[in-house]
Amino acid sequence: MGPRPRLFLLPCLLAALSPAGPALAQPGTATLTIHVDNVLPAGGVLRLGLYDRASYPDDNAKPVASADVPAVGGETVVTLHGIAPGTYAIQTYQDVNANDKMDTSWIGLPLEPFGFSRDATPFLSKPSFDEARFTLASGENNQTIHLQNSISKGTPADKARDNIRARQRK
Repeated sequence: MGPRPRLFLLPCLLAALSPAGPALAQPGTATLTIHVDNVLPAGGVLRLGLYDRASYPDDNAKPVASADVPAVGGETVVTLHGIAPGTYAIQTYQDVNANDKMDTSWIGLPLEPFGFSRDATPFLSKPSFDEARFTLASGENNQTIHLQNSISKGTPADKARDNIRARQRK
């Protein structure tokens, strides 16, 4: 198989939760509960990765923390424990067919629902770390991500216009 188009690829988030279960939070660490909305009822696996600034730009980087959980239509909740406080970004997608990869079109557009922290919107590539970053403090933290679907609504021109307008509002 030849190289994949890199116009718009989300990294494949392959790391799974430990078989022993999630680690308990240690003093001075954070617990992050992520509410992922707009999950399709088709099921599959919700794959999620938490990245720091250094690893975020690299599509092959290992996330600081990750989870692969059964996708629950409507909302899927993922909790990550024992994370060092800091600045992070989240990437997630619903692997509807559970084939361990983000399916893309021949030009690299995602064919499965995806999302980023702060509901950052991609434009020809994934959003920058600064667009998706958030601060994780010690203790309990919450994030909400609304999955997006690049093939579900509007023409490519409509999406491009909407993305430009969204960036101008920021």
